[in-house]
Amino acid sequence: MRLLPWTGADGKPCYLSTDDPHSLLSRLADDIEAAQLASAEQVLAGSKAVLHDPRAGERAVRFALVRAVESLGDTLRIAVSRGGRVPESDA
Repeated sequence: MRLLPWTGADGKPCYLSTDDPHSLLSRLADDIEAAQLASAEQVLAGSKAVLHDPRAGERAVRFALVRAVESLGDTLRIAVSRGGRVPESDA
């Protein structure tokens, strides 16, 4: 079972049951994960800039934090999903 990088309408996790990593939904999930990771890089850079700006106001800091929390949630979901797909070693 693959944890998908999105949730259902009720906020619960969505899973894909397939052994084909090249299926349409698997490829869509891969593309979304890549976009989420690219977005997280941009959010990290922007958040660092805000935190290093002594003139940044409360609204800018709060916005940066909200986006950082969203990106961290996406990144953790990706890590859990990919960790679940790593084959166990025979060691």
